[in-house]
Amino acid sequence: MSAVANPATVAECLRVGAGFSQGDRNWIAEQFATLDARLASFHADATELEVSVKDREARGQKVTLECWIAGRQKIVTTSAEEDLHAALNDVRDDLRRRLNDAKTRQEPRHNKHLREVPPPQVDADESDDPALRADAETA
Repeated sequence: MSAVANPATVAECLRVGAGFSQGDRNWIAEQFATLDARLASFHADATELEVSVKDREARGQKVTLECWIAGRQKIVTTSAEEDLHAALNDVRDDLRRRLNDAKTRQEPRHNKHLREVPPPQVDADESDDPALRADAETA
């Protein structure tokens, strides 16, 4: 894997949307800091994150985290947790999981374990057939 010259970080790529103020941005970036390791394999100028909340601190609030990475499909994660801190952690963890899944889906050819194919199963009926055994012995 080639190293990225300008790796993406949450602090560099995060935008706050509806329901959050710029004052909340640093606090949210701290909550999402564990995503930095996962985002580091992408270029910062090709990566965007946006977090927003609908009906903040009300019953039924909904936190949404959107991630755009050039050349990949947009990833959207949501949480309906009533506690804002728990909802932010929920969308962060879901995004990390989806990024890992997308990477595994896109690059299985680089993972020998995923390339290995089990040998074909021989049916019991075929192995007991004397004609097949005779052909195998003469070959």
